[in-house]
Amino acid sequence: AAAATLAAAEAEDREAATARRAADAAFAAAREAQLREEGAAATAEAAALAVEERVVERLGEAHPPLPGQVPELTEQAEEKARKKLDRLTREREEMGPVNLRAETELAELEANRARIETERAEVATAIAKLRGVIGHLNREGRDRLRVVFDRVDTEFRGLFTRLFGGGRAHLALVGSDDPLEAGLEIFAEPPGKKLSSLALLSGGEQALTALSLVFAVFRCNPAPVCVLDEVDAPLDDANVERLCDLLEVMAAPDTEGRGGTRFLIVTHHPLTMARMHRLYGVTMQERGVSRLLSVDLQRAVEMVEAPPG
Repeated sequence: AAAATLAAAEAEDREAATARRAADAAFAAAREAQLREEGAAATAEAAALAVEERVVERLGEAHPPLPGQVPELTEQAEEKARKKLDRLTREREEMGPVNLRAETELAELEANRARIETERAEVATAIAKLRGVIGHLNREGRDRLRVVFDRVDTEFRGLFTRLFGGGRAHLALVGSDDPLEAGLEIFAEPPGKKLSSLALLSGGEQALTALSLVFAVFRCNPAPVCVLDEVDAPLDDANVERLCDLLEVMAAPDTEGRGGTRFLIVTHHPLTMARMHRLYGVTMQERGVSRLLSVDLQRAVEMVEAPPG
């Protein structure tokens, strides 16, 4: 029994020695594989650092941060990345050369933009002030126009009645409530007629109405000289007499002793010429030779009415 036990123990010892040798061989192989893996990892890390340096060198200093952990690459992902790199490289080359003065030009453009913004603010302020001035002028213009219009309308009413020997007339602003944009309409009612617009009157009535308006404006803003050219052509004798009476009143000195308006009238009407103070005419006593004549009617009447001798 002891011998059998010894034999079994020796057999187990031999098996343990065989297992230990096998374990030592496996450990040696694992150690060798570990060393190879560590060498490959060091090589891969060195290669990664070299690739990172090349990438940083190509991207420049202001490059975006590189990813810290790269997922496991496959052939498809590598091919996709290469195509993207080629596309981005072509796009960069198509952009042309780098403008080294871009920063300077940007600063100049920023300064120009700031100047334009300042000028724009100044122009906007000037526009606001100008609009305020225009509004003030429009308000003042409306007030003044209304005052002048009322004065002219009052004078026009009186002169119309005087020239026509009756009737009535007035001025009206039409087309807009704003006096600056409204039009002027003349309504006249000569004696024996209905009130109507100026277009419905006869030629002589239109002439007298227009003269009433002209003289009304002239009375509100008188001038030392007034020229009338053939204004009595469409008028009959009675209306010519009324017109001459009005001219004498306007030519007379005012209450303060200041001289009235001097009228220069171009006319062929004998009644008008008979009422003037001085006549100027052109005669042709010899054929082809014109001669200017001047006659002082008052002096001529005095000479005619003077006693003989």
